[in-house]
Amino acid sequence: MRDALYGADGFYRSSGAPARHFRTAAHTSPLWAAAMAELARRVDAALGEPAGFCVVDVGAGGGELLGALSGIAPDRWALIGVDVADRPTNLPERVQWSTEPPRGVTGLLVAVEWLDVVPVDVVELAGEGPRLVEVADDGDERLGALASGEDAGWLQQWWALADVGDRAEIGRSRDEAWGGLVERTLSRGVALAVDYAADPVRDVAGTMTGYRDGRQMVPVPDGSCDITAHVLMESCAAGVTEVDGTQLLTQRDALRALGLAGERPSYDGDPQGYVAALSQASAAAELLDPHGLGSFAWLLHARALDLHRLLALS
Repeated sequence: MRDALYGADGFYRSSGAPARHFRTAAHTSPLWAAAMAELARRVDAALGEPAGFCVVDVGAGGGELLGALSGIAPDRWALIGVDVADRPTNLPERVQWSTEPPRGVTGLLVAVEWLDVVPVDVVELAGEGPRLVEVADDGDERLGALASGEDAGWLQQWWALADVGDRAEIGRSRDEAWGGLVERTLSRGVALAVDYAADPVRDVAGTMTGYRDGRQMVPVPDGSCDITAHVLMESCAAGVTEVDGTQLLTQRDALRALGLAGERPSYDGDPQGYVAALSQASAAAELLDPHGLGSFAWLLHARALDLHRLLALS
């Protein structure tokens, strides 16, 4: 998985690759960027509008989020995109670009659909216990060695397999990646991970899959497709220490807390205004759909501020 995604000819080495193959919330409508801007504004205000306030987007892809923020964010905010791909050619000049996250940031750290492409090993329960699934370049699979050590411990704690043939992805690498990113990057402010959430009770066959040209496919590790697996957000949350608050909620609830609403507008006699309001309500409803984008998980951590007050949560 690591070679297929991040090797010399890996899927994510191509600039802007995500937008060509699958659609995320950042591609849905300007309302997504507006919600992120509102979250950043609240963080900024809670910190007292400090000098050097930053919005850092890790796994920035084609720069869609930061490109949109560049037109609405205060000039004093620094906007930093982090990705293994080269800087997108059409990115506004004010957006900085790097292959490595900055350190000691005051502001908002965002990782949207980044954890689901942090490489993981897959296991399948055999008669003698969970065995690693080995895969060839053409996608052929076989069972390998038994999971052991820390991997076995992680499975026992977070994703215990019940029946022979059940599968799981070992999320320990993601716990470490997220914990390390927050520890190194965020000094004061909020860290936010947005992703598909794994459910061990539901996902008995595992969740690893591939995407190419907008279609789901077998996850062949040859660099031609995205390879992704849902994220066990609870274990990632436990991997972050020394924070002043942690919150795990659905995207629907988070966006509503940030002021997004998808109610159908009433007609006030202005045809053009009504059409515009209807279009905005439709875009909001897509982001809030509890069976679609609204079901995504938001994992937030705070340093030096109150998360519940920030999101006005009860």
